[in-house]
This record gives sequence, structure tokens and C-alpha cells, in this order.
Amino acid sequence: QVHVVESGGDLVQAGGSLRLSCVASGSSFSMYAVGWHRQAPTKEREWVASITTGGVTRYADSVKGRFTISRDNAKSTAYLQMNNLNPEDTAVYYCTVVFLSRSWGQGTQVTVSS
Repeated sequence: QVHVVESGGDLVQAGGSLRLSCVASGSSFSMYAVGWHRQAPTKEREWVASITTGGVTRYADSVKGRFTISRDNAKSTAYLQMNNLNPEDTAVYYCTVVFLSRSWGQGTQVTVSS
């Protein structure tokens, strides 16, 4: 089981930016596919973005053009750069890594005020 830890969540005004970080344990980070999901109050968890081991990225339509997922294999870290945030982006953001199985972090809270 890979240990995943997210950080970077905060309270930000609409139109602002945040960068979330996701650190995963183990020496095989370059072999992990990484994804970000989020869960808003009273809503189901939804997929936000993902990046493959080869660096191919995909985004949910709701964040396309505003969020950027990236990875730094040397630091065993993935990032989610979030720009032009709006109140609908308020949620707990979870990082997942996939290597034989999927591991989840504990989540980091992002709150966007209007």
C-alpha cells in the first residue's frame, strides 16, 4: 500500500489560485499514475484530473483550462495548480495513486469564498 499525503488546501477568494501537492511513499513514484478527485458537501466524489506515468494529462470539463496537473518524479510529488477558482470548486481534494492498486490520501480542504 502506497502512503499518500496531500497538502496546500486553504481558504481563497473567488478568482484566486492555489497549488495542491501530493506526496507518495515508495521508490517507484515514476511508475504511479496519479489523479485528483474532489468531494463537495452533500455531493458525490468526482474525478478532477489525472496524469499518466508518461505525463499525459486529462481533465474534467468543469476544470479544463483552469487547473493543471503535473508531476515531479524526482520529488515523488504531484501537483494540482488551480487558477481562477470559484465557489463551486469548494471541496475536499483527494490525491490517488495507482500502482497495482489504488491508494487514497486523507484529503485537503479547499474553500473558495465569493
